[in-house]
Amino acid sequence: MTNWNIQIWEYDFHASQWLWLLLFLPFIAWILFKKENSRRGDWKYSGIEQDQNLLNTSWVKPLRQFLLFLNLIAISFMVIAMAKPYHPYDQDATDEEFKNGIDIILAMDVSVSMLAMDFEPNRLEAAKRVAKEFIDGRRGDRIGLVAYAGEAYTACPATIDHEALKNQIDLIGTEEIEGGTAIGTGLGTAVARLRSDSLPSKVVILLTDGSNNAGEIDPIAAAQLAKAKNVRVYTIGVGSNGLAQTPVITPFGIRYEIAPVEIDELTLTKIAKIADGQYFRATDENSLRSIYAEIERLEKRKILNRKFASDPPATPAAFLNWAFLLILISWIIKRRLFHYEF
Repeated sequence: MTNWNIQIWEYDFHASQWLWLLLFLPFIAWILFKKENSRRGDWKYSGIEQDQNLLNTSWVKPLRQFLLFLNLIAISFMVIAMAKPYHPYDQDATDEEFKNGIDIILAMDVSVSMLAMDFEPNRLEAAKRVAKEFIDGRRGDRIGLVAYAGEAYTACPATIDHEALKNQIDLIGTEEIEGGTAIGTGLGTAVARLRSDSLPSKVVILLTDGSNNAGEIDPIAAAQLAKAKNVRVYTIGVGSNGLAQTPVITPFGIRYEIAPVEIDELTLTKIAKIADGQYFRATDENSLRSIYAEIERLEKRKILNRKFASDPPATPAAFLNWAFLLILISWIIKRRLFHYEF
């Protein structure tokens, strides 16, 4: 499909030095309009001035000035095209175009205990909400989602289609997966989902509100696997200090009881230390939001520049299309009304 998008603020430029030429446009415009205003007619008229004024058409001068304006706009579009514009976050770009982005897998605990109501409305919904805010701030990164409880599954592979990822986050829940908290399985699945062609910087953000009580993979072994694959792991323990309204499964369904918040912070700290990451404790939604902001800050410090590995192709077509269209319109008007030739 032909590109007609000329919203210049959406572009970056490979050869931005050409944009300095735009500073000369006001000077060129002044010369052209001055020349137009002082221009003599192309036809000689032998009658008196009063008769000539009667033949004058008031719209001709504004129209000629408008055509000059169209030509100036066309010139500006051609200058912008010379600067080799491209979309830094074009959804049509292939994943391989990104050099210094990050591959991130969010490993989110969706066990029944995540329905505890010490967050609003519960831990899981708060975690999903903050995760989506984090995703919105990571344009250019491939991000995926692993959901785990007693087992783990890949809800979304690492992708730059962040809208699709956020839709998958909305869909995950506690009712679709075996009970328990298999931290090792969740982490191992997340590490495995980082593709072999992954970017140099690979990160897993592991979020849980409990301790490992299910699965066949030991959390420490999973951390060592992450270390071997150069995957950095940040761990987050979610839950308020003290007591919380916690869901309990009974033969009659889920009911809530006041119970102590138990998070295996020692294991989560070991995982983070082994995998060159950091452990954080979120006791409310604001602290969880601050943790994601801190992780973002840490990753930005590790990766100083976010340019492309191989420069994405320039996409000047929209500006050239509009330049051609404006010149064509100008020529047609001159040809039909003023009988100009190229």
